[in-house]
Amino acid sequence: MIKNQIAALCQKYSDLTDADIDEICFQAHKIEMSTMYAEQDVFIDIINIYTREAVVIYHKPPTKVASLYKETVVGKTAKRENEPGVLRTFETTLNSEGLLARNQEDKLIRQKVYPIRNNKRNIAVLIIEEDVSQTIKDSFEVSHKHQDFVEVSSALQAIESFNESIVDNLNDGILIFDKAGYLLQKNKAADLYYESFGYIGDILGLHYDNLSLDLSTFEQLAYLKTTGEWSNSHVKEVKFDSYYFAMKQIFVDQENVFIMMLQDKTEIKDKEAEIISKSVAIREIHHRVKNNLQSVVSLLRIQARRCESQEAKTVLNESVSRILAISATHELLSKQVEDGIQLKTVLESVVYNIQRCFSERQQITIMNDVSPEIVIDSDRTVAIALIVNELLQNSYDHAFENDQVGLIQLTAKKDEKVITISVIDNGTGFDVKKVATTSLGLQIVNSYVKDKLRGKIKIKSNREIGTSTCFSFKN
Repeated sequence: MIKNQIAALCQKYSDLTDADIDEICFQAHKIEMSTMYAEQDVFIDIINIYTREAVVIYHKPPTKVASLYKETVVGKTAKRENEPGVLRTFETTLNSEGLLARNQEDKLIRQKVYPIRNNKRNIAVLIIEEDVSQTIKDSFEVSHKHQDFVEVSSALQAIESFNESIVDNLNDGILIFDKAGYLLQKNKAADLYYESFGYIGDILGLHYDNLSLDLSTFEQLAYLKTTGEWSNSHVKEVKFDSYYFAMKQIFVDQENVFIMMLQDKTEIKDKEAEIISKSVAIREIHHRVKNNLQSVVSLLRIQARRCESQEAKTVLNESVSRILAISATHELLSKQVEDGIQLKTVLESVVYNIQRCFSERQQITIMNDVSPEIVIDSDRTVAIALIVNELLQNSYDHAFENDQVGLIQLTAKKDEKVITISVIDNGTGFDVKKVATTSLGLQIVNSYVKDKLRGKIKIKSNREIGTSTCFSFKN
C-alpha cells in the first residue's frame, strides 16, 4: 500500500526513474521497520517538477506520543516560505538541522532534513519533525555558550572595519561567523535574503552549515585554510533556488572571524538567460525551418526552370510559395511578444501549415481537439508550436506509407494548473530508444519540453497501435 502510494505520487509530480522510486520505497520501508522515531513525525518529500515546491509522499506518525498533525498531509505541498530546510537540502544536498518551520496546519515545528540520493543525485529528502514548544527559546538565542565578550567585541570591530564597503554596497548581505562557525553578526540585507529563502525567525546564532548556499561546510573551509589552499578571499557565483549570487568569503585572522558577503545577481542572470533563450530559439528556427525548407525551395525552383509546361511551372511555384508561407509563419511565431495567446489558435495555424505542406497526402486526417480555454504566454507559445510542428511532421514523414490511410489526433487539455498536449497517430511505429538518439527532431522536442517548458514527456510506439507522444507542463 505504501509502495503504491509513493510510486503514484512520484509519477504524478516528478520525472524520477523506476530505480529512484525503488530507492525511496526502500528508505520508507526501513523507517517503517525502525524503532528510532517513536516520538517524532517522519516524512519523505520529493520536488514537484511543475511548481518546484516540495510534495509529501510518505508520513510515519510517532508511536509513543501524539502526532503533530490532525489530518493527513500526504500529497500536500511544503512551501519554501514555511519549510526552508526542505528546499535548502534539495538544492545543496547538505543536512539542515534544527531549522524552524511552519507545517501544513500552521504550527511552528523544528526540522531535521537529510538528503536521499540515488546514482549521485538528490531524489528526495527525509524529514524528522518535533514539537517546537520546549525548544523555541533556543532559536532566538546564541546557542554556542563558549563565546565570550571579547569574541563578540571582535565581531563588532570587524563590522566597523567594513563600514566603507557596506556604505558603498547597501544591498550586499554581510554575515560574520566566529571561529567555530556560528553567526555572530549580520546586516539588514542578509536578513532580507534569508527571509526570502524561507528562514523563520532570527538567523543569529545559527551555524554556517545551516546557512551555506552551496555544497561547502565550515569544516571544509577551515581545512582548506589550514592546508594553504585558501587565499586571502574566495569569490564565486552561487545559484540557490531562483537566485544568483556573487559570494565572497574571507577569513580575518586578526579578528578570528569568517566573513561571507552576498551580492544579488539574479536580475542580471535572468536577463542574460532571456537573451540566450531567445537567441537559441531563433537559431533553431532558422536551422530547422529556413535552412531545410530553403533547400526544398531551391530544388523546386530548379525543377520549375527545367519544366517546359507552363502549368507545371505554376504548380511548382505555388508549392514554393506555400513552403515560404510556412517559413514566414514560424518566423512570425518566433517574434511573438504579447502575452495571453490562445493555444487553440496557434495550434490550428500549425496544423493548417502542415496540411498545406503535405497537400498530396489527403488520405491522412488530423483531428484537432484543443481546449479554447487554454491561454499561454508568448515565450512558451513559440516552444509549443515548434514541438507540435515537429511531432506532426514526423508522423507525416515516417508513420504512414505513401498511399496509406492514416489518422493523427492532436489534443490539449488543462487539469488544474497542468497542461497536457498529445500527438497520437495510428501508423507503423518505431524503436523509441534507437531513434531518439539519432533524430534531430526528437532531440529538439525533448530539449524544448525539458528546458523551455520545464515539463516532462512520454513517447510510446509500436507497430500495433502506432505512436503516442504526450508532454505536460505547468501553466
